[in-house]
Amino acid sequence: MSSNDLVPVRGAHIPIAHMRALYRVTDVERRLDKLPQKEHENLRSTYERMLERGPERFQVKPSGLPVMDSLYDELPNFWEVLDDVKRQLALCEDSRDALEITPMLLLGPPGVGKTHFARRLSQLLGTGMGFVPMSSLTAGWVLSGASSQWKGARPGKVFETLVDGQYANPVMVVDEIDKAGGEATYDPLGALYSLLEYDTAGVFTDEFAEVPIDASQVIWVATANDERAIPDPLLNRMNVYEVPAPDRDAARKIALRLYASIRGEHDWGTRFEPEPGEAVLERMSELAPREMRRAWMTAFGNAKLDQRGRIEEKDLPDLGPRRQPIGFVQ
Repeated sequence: MSSNDLVPVRGAHIPIAHMRALYRVTDVERRLDKLPQKEHENLRSTYERMLERGPERFQVKPSGLPVMDSLYDELPNFWEVLDDVKRQLALCEDSRDALEITPMLLLGPPGVGKTHFARRLSQLLGTGMGFVPMSSLTAGWVLSGASSQWKGARPGKVFETLVDGQYANPVMVVDEIDKAGGEATYDPLGALYSLLEYDTAGVFTDEFAEVPIDASQVIWVATANDERAIPDPLLNRMNVYEVPAPDRDAARKIALRLYASIRGEHDWGTRFEPEPGEAVLERMSELAPREMRRAWMTAFGNAKLDQRGRIEEKDLPDLGPRRQPIGFVQ
């Protein structure tokens, strides 16, 4: 790591960035020299790309302890996770130490905002993000790559995110880790046993490229609905958080924030009132956060067709029967 600090501007805050070498150029050159002529063109182009881009990537962290109040408002059901992130940020805010975030597993029902949290975490830290949807993938080598001897082989997602990206410490999301499938001979989660350990992650070798790369700085966020499908050795490598569905008050805050966000992002938003009515907001609070944006867009469109600047309940999509209140008295 070089001693010079680079300060790239990203979003509303300025992260401090050192440069970190992710692999050794001599390793790449040696592998490239051993390739037979006119064979393994995909592998050859991978090595050439590594040499062209060079091994150094930004290793970023916030320049100080960032103000996280807006995140607590935006993600009210993630307070426990946010508290832990804040503690880990505080440890390195006034030192030259690298940012260390313990791998985390977010458990909760679909639609509570787990993937959205990971995206907002990457924005908070000023780094990039990789995404691996395990439910739609069956190949065991999606994280670690497939041997170049196989037809159609390619590098894994970890290698691609680090080598093709700008950052040494991106947020890597393993979405729906409990739904990972694969052939009996290939464990799609097998690579995580070493990737979630600092020492072994530092010399992670993708099976396609066969060049050790430093993945020790990757910030891991796994999401799941049910931890029972996740092997204990993996659970033991992560901080596990139960993320509840937002209660009524939290859901109202999320719905109101989304209304304001959508309205502010579009020129047509100025034709609508600054805030929705209470009845509409109450009805929207019955939805999972994932569904709220689509419902608002439908409602905005219906109101516009009716030439109104105020959303009414009839503008909302069919939300089904009203949910019975839990835990409070009307």
